[in-house]
Amino acid sequence: MISLRTPIKFQHALPKSADCVIIGGGVIGTFTALYLNRYHGMKTLLLEKGRIAGEQSSRNWGWVRCMNRDPHELPIAMESHHLWKEVDEQVDGATGYTTQGIHYLCSTEEKMESWDYWIDIANEHGLDSHFINSKQIEERFPHLRKGQYVGALTTPTDGRAEPWSAVPSVAKLAEQEGVIIREECAARGLEVSGGSVKGVATEDGVVECEQVVLAGGAWSSMMANRHGIYLPQLLVKGTVAALEPTNHSVIDGQIKDEKLAVRKRKDGCYTLALPNTIHHFSLDSLMQSPHWLRLLATVPDVSLRLPQNDVLHPSNFGFKQWSHSDISPFEKERVLNPSPDSATVETLENLFHRMFPSIRSKIDGRTLPKVSTAWAGMIDAMPDVVPVVDRVNELEGLVIATGMSAHGFGIGPGFGSAVANIVAGKEVGHDMTRFRSNRFADGSKIRPGPGL
Repeated sequence: MISLRTPIKFQHALPKSADCVIIGGGVIGTFTALYLNRYHGMKTLLLEKGRIAGEQSSRNWGWVRCMNRDPHELPIAMESHHLWKEVDEQVDGATGYTTQGIHYLCSTEEKMESWDYWIDIANEHGLDSHFINSKQIEERFPHLRKGQYVGALTTPTDGRAEPWSAVPSVAKLAEQEGVIIREECAARGLEVSGGSVKGVATEDGVVECEQVVLAGGAWSSMMANRHGIYLPQLLVKGTVAALEPTNHSVIDGQIKDEKLAVRKRKDGCYTLALPNTIHHFSLDSLMQSPHWLRLLATVPDVSLRLPQNDVLHPSNFGFKQWSHSDISPFEKERVLNPSPDSATVETLENLFHRMFPSIRSKIDGRTLPKVSTAWAGMIDAMPDVVPVVDRVNELEGLVIATGMSAHGFGIGPGFGSAVANIVAGKEVGHDMTRFRSNRFADGSKIRPGPGL
């Protein structure tokens, strides 16, 4: 996990002007910068208020997944696999990208049957997703508790990368190719004239430009709202944990059942997560509730909690409007660093021991392996669980790429390529209608995607 304790690695001088300024140094902003410079020859400045990948881009599960994507996301997710492989070779394996399959374990026949619809979608797009039976599960994962699962939905070409190293390595590659990157430099707002972007006001001065990409993750709605752009984004907290090393090779790929997700890490340990999240009530929760009520009523994976200081939405910091000469909220809280949910951490450890009883051992009264570390991140979600990736009608020159809804890490390269093409005025190569920016204001029916 990357935090403010991580040393600054990118400290370029601000240019007077750029062809495009990208606000947000997460996976989307970093890949957009790489491809804008590489394929379109645009002078690109990547601004990050804290650290590259300091928030959700280094705090996620690390899954690179096509299985169970929204059908409109799937082509971009499939392209992302090719791009992950390409860039991993260019950084000598520093992203940790590998494909060893993802498996959705099913404890009942009814759960197996619930995935029939996905087989049809996968076949339509030429993706190899198929079922395996209980015998095949036991052969593939001999440490699993016997008789737990009747079968699984599996996609052998799905994989993983390492969140703490992947995006910084891509940023380093982008820097080597000519992208200007500045950490600990917050964008305070946009310079606007005649309804068009003319520059970005940062805490260290103004950079002239006519194109801006807002890829600020959890902070995007705050910046958008400041310039009159409605973005009903809500933050949910996800807790993730890592086991201490074990002598057992538990799994090679990634698995998830109805309660627990497990990923093998490059360091040989295992990352654990629950397929659910926590939302702590805020003022924005109430203001945006008309868009969110349907989703919260139908999706059991979001738990509602009382407000908590370190997970409040940025708008609750008391900033609604500020001038370019004021210290902005983005400087007040450079990296959102919520505390992991202690109950979730305990549950993760217990579920792992239940799932893999054969690897348990007791030393000095301790049941091993134990959770060695845990962390949390704030996921920027949209009411339909798919992102906003589009030019906005309200302000010429602004492209928004946010609300990745827990999909951003794995699908980041594909959306980065798409955003770069949008900025450059080129064909994207995908139908982007599902991700348009005005869908929450034009009366369109909200159609939630599949989520995790």
